[in-house]
Amino acid sequence: RLRPSVLDPAGEAIKSASVKLGVEGIKSLRIGKMIELKIEAEGESELRKKIDLLCDRLFANTVIEDYDYTLEKI
Repeated sequence: RLRPSVLDPAGEAIKSASVKLGVEGIKSLRIGKMIELKIEAEGESELRKKIDLLCDRLFANTVIEDYDYTLEKI
């Protein structure tokens, strides 16, 4: 997701359009992205290292975006 200090034109456009649909009361609306990943690793520590590397180098532009993730056992 975009860092709070970065303007989000898409979020503002949707917020504005929501009012035209009759949806009032939206105080803030920001657009982000979700990535689903299935990956194997030898333990949680290795798994987190792999995911952090992918997020930092490929999935997110860390200059303007923050990221977080959750792990689910399948």
